[in-house]
Amino acid sequence: MPGHITFRENHTGAFQFGAVHGDIDYRLEPFHDEERLKFSWEGADEMDLVSGRGWAIIADGQLQGRLYFHEGDESGFIAEKEQ
Repeated sequence: MPGHITFRENHTGAFQFGAVHGDIDYRLEPFHDEERLKFSWEGADEMDLVSGRGWAIIADGQLQGRLYFHEGDESGFIAEKEQ
């Protein structure tokens, strides 16, 4: 199953990447000459509760960002809008 990330207009969202899924609370903020979406999240990695933060920007027609686990790993991601 491919990963996905969803941002809703009410500053919430959700994601699934492999065995990790989470609920998102985000805000838009100025970043250089653009806007960046910053978020916190909480969810599960298999059966373990996990949380963290992340950010995303739109660049080259793609959503590009980074996901951080609290006191743990981090990972970059690139997403394209579902057709």
